[in-house]
Amino acid sequence: MIPYKKISIEDKQWIDPLLRMSDLRGCHQNFTNLFSWSEINHYQIARFENRLIVKAHPEGIGVPYYFYPAGSGNIIPAIAAMQQDALSGGHDFVMEGLSKANVAELQQLFADTFEFTAQRDYFDYIYFVEKLASLSGKKLHAKRNHINYFKKNFTWHFELISAENLAECREMNRVWCIQNKCFEDGRLSEEYCAVKKCFDYYDALGLEGALLRKDGEVIAYTMGEKLNSNTYVIHIEKAFSDIRGSYQMINREFAEVIHEKYPEILYMNREEDVGQEGLRKAKLSYYPDDMEEKYQAKLLVK
Repeated sequence: MIPYKKISIEDKQWIDPLLRMSDLRGCHQNFTNLFSWSEINHYQIARFENRLIVKAHPEGIGVPYYFYPAGSGNIIPAIAAMQQDALSGGHDFVMEGLSKANVAELQQLFADTFEFTAQRDYFDYIYFVEKLASLSGKKLHAKRNHINYFKKNFTWHFELISAENLAECREMNRVWCIQNKCFEDGRLSEEYCAVKKCFDYYDALGLEGALLRKDGEVIAYTMGEKLNSNTYVIHIEKAFSDIRGSYQMINREFAEVIHEKYPEILYMNREEDVGQEGLRKAKLSYYPDDMEEKYQAKLLVK
């Protein structure tokens, strides 16, 4: 039996070291994302030997699934325990969010045992931090134009998120959600709940962020953290889209901060587009330098 429990903020102390051991690039293999989306995706967690086991069952969406067990040591006992858990639960054994390296390891250890399917809607967009900070090159000329317009036409100020201004970001997020009809859209409503937990536990989660003001009012904010040894992840980025250049400014200004603060960080993971056409177009418009591909593995019934 796998000793499952609901995830709590205290679990960060033992989960983070296991995630660091695996040095994964997928945004879902991150404590903040596990914690903030735990009630929505019904995450259950357990420590199995020196591995983290995560089981999810989003209400009304297919069968339960598991993440690849992060950690160190022999992975076979953890996979076997997960397989037995699925059998005991009377559902298929499915793992999601697998990287290419995870797929290769499964194929090597369990040849012809799993069927693999690419999950394009959950591919992460990876960019060089230096590129996002400089926006150099012909392809990003339009981004620079938006930024130049913003600087020329508005009185603005960029600052890091602190205890003094966090509440202003929370209020801006509330207004953004009203404007974008979050509570009439299932996906945005769920995101609102996840973002609220990031605000509620901002310091405990070790998040960093920044905001952008126009005429003194917060019109954009962003939050992120180090994901692995060479990658930074952006969890949240919100701006009022009717203010030209607001998204481009908060994106570029924060990338500059990360580039200067963490010289060891080469990449920025801006997470997935979850199949949303507008979001996909926006992420592609920055011309990703790589995509963190993700796959589903389903145990074949023989």
